[in-house]
Amino acid sequence: MFLHVAPPNPLSRQYSRQVNAWVFPLFEQNWRLFAPDPESVNRQISARTLHTAPDGTVRVSGWFDLSGVDNSAVRHDVFPSHTAQNTLRRAWSSYLETHGGDDRPRSERALMMQKYLTDIAADRITGHRGGTFESVQLRVITIPIAAPAEGPGLGSSAAAPKPVETRYLPWWKVTSHGN
Repeated sequence: MFLHVAPPNPLSRQYSRQVNAWVFPLFEQNWRLFAPDPESVNRQISARTLHTAPDGTVRVSGWFDLSGVDNSAVRHDVFPSHTAQNTLRRAWSSYLETHGGDDRPRSERALMMQKYLTDIAADRITGHRGGTFESVQLRVITIPIAAPAEGPGLGSSAAAPKPVETRYLPWWKVTSHGN
């Protein structure tokens, strides 16, 4: 941790890859507490699972609303934790930063973020639904938040709303969940 938070020096530069691999995503720091960057979209992140039975039958579950579970936990807690509010959202943001639009990891950090997002989904599904599965697929529905209307007439110069986007991620293998 010292090499991560210390001013840049020859040692921290030499080992930056190893230090960053250990620090991110669990100990990421940013200044959003003091200068928040509010979301301009709402995201509904859902997951479904795939299980192949011994006889070769493939079962795909229905979609499970991961972000709905987070929202409910925050809404029903007088003092919600930072983790409850941001783990899934920050994992998705980091995934977007490292993968772009084609869902191909281009670095070790990208692979780590993909595994982190997969693990969050698998752990939450197991905790709420149970069952056995080998793969997880995520679906992210992005709903733009309309900009506030301007002026006393409210809405006189409002831009056309952006469309809702739905993104399906590939199926990812998971380590033994529910087995």
